[in-house]
Amino acid sequence: MALDRKPAPNDLSAFWMPFTANRQFKKAPRMLVSADRMHYRTSDGRDVLDGTAGLWCCNAGHNRPKIVEAIRQQAGELDYAPAFQMGHPKAFELANAVRDMAPAGMEHVFFTNSGSESVETALKIAIAYHRARGEGSRTRLIGRERGYHGVNFGGISVGGIVNNRKVFGSLLNGVDHLPHTHLPEQNAFTRGQPEHGAHLADELEDIVALHGAETIAAVIVEPMAGSTGVLLPPKGYLERLREICTKHGILLIFDEVITGFGRLGSAFAADHFGVLPDLMTTAKGLTNGVIPMGAVLTTPAIHDAFMQGPEHLIELFHGYTYSGSPIASAAGLATLETYREEGLFERAAEMAPYWEDALHSLKGTRHVIDIRNMGLIGAIELEPIAGAPTKRAFSAFLKAYDKGIMIRTTGDIIAMSPPLIIEKDHIDQLIGTLREVLQGLD
Repeated sequence: MALDRKPAPNDLSAFWMPFTANRQFKKAPRMLVSADRMHYRTSDGRDVLDGTAGLWCCNAGHNRPKIVEAIRQQAGELDYAPAFQMGHPKAFELANAVRDMAPAGMEHVFFTNSGSESVETALKIAIAYHRARGEGSRTRLIGRERGYHGVNFGGISVGGIVNNRKVFGSLLNGVDHLPHTHLPEQNAFTRGQPEHGAHLADELEDIVALHGAETIAAVIVEPMAGSTGVLLPPKGYLERLREICTKHGILLIFDEVITGFGRLGSAFAADHFGVLPDLMTTAKGLTNGVIPMGAVLTTPAIHDAFMQGPEHLIELFHGYTYSGSPIASAAGLATLETYREEGLFERAAEMAPYWEDALHSLKGTRHVIDIRNMGLIGAIELEPIAGAPTKRAFSAFLKAYDKGIMIRTTGDIIAMSPPLIIEKDHIDQLIGTLREVLQGLD
């Protein structure tokens, strides 16, 4: 039978959309057709203020000339080059640029294509590192409840968001989880880091006592948990995790896919909190979300443990067809130049107090039970509708879009992470419109 059926250009049935209520969307599509700086343009001709930097990724805003031109030029010069046993200059240039921007002590960069791949890479490197050092019994991985580390099997195994895990089988063996750090009874409406909760890091000692330090390869946490609804690390928490990991020879991995590249007003959360992990995962802001790319950063101690034996042998049997691809590398270089030339990390730090005050002005607004913030990130937690969790926040998302602002929701939490180029009048519009939306919710 000939396959001659041609769908109409606006047929929505073929695309199975990710993390989307597909049936609801396809009954009333929300189509974005262009973007520039702080705004999207919809298919019905409206401008929508981007309160989420796309998906936490367009940190420099949209349609930035340097990035666009870099991609255009690279596509005409060298469209693809293999990364296995071959190289091209821009991948090395970008690795150097990332290293120079990273916290002191992060010296080597392994390129991936997404945050999920960065997590898988970091977990594999951690296990292989211990084996290279003669401690092959260290295979256990420790994540955290409510953690988000992408959607591959390693990431959802160490991750702790129930809906991302429950329908995919038994996942990886040898994984345990720390408790999350959300203590609403003690820390509700905190501005910045909460005062209470550092003791939760001590749960790692209990896990060590249960399994034995000699079995544990790594602990992976988001310095600030984003996708689960902006859960902030209590004061002293990350420092305590670092101390315990060092004590027991366990690697500490920071998942900086969201917090990396200026989101907290510093290049990385490791800078912001003054805690150096052994590995860092990144993506999103690395290329301003324009071209898929991620990177894992490591210390010399980890990298050098693999650089043993005959020089003609492959040291790490891992990588991707598109690791450090030419066009992604060009986009990354132009993105980092844009951040630096426009001082966007410093600008984020300068705007953070205004952002904080605006967010917390929503305290007392209908249905709001908590507000959390750090850098240019904010979360407004809503009281759930009895028997219908997530519905209230999703209704807010739909109404906000209709009123010209884009927000994200996770559960009954509204999360916002605007581009770092946001102006005060944009903040006023975003929060003012959100207030109207919340006051009109059932």
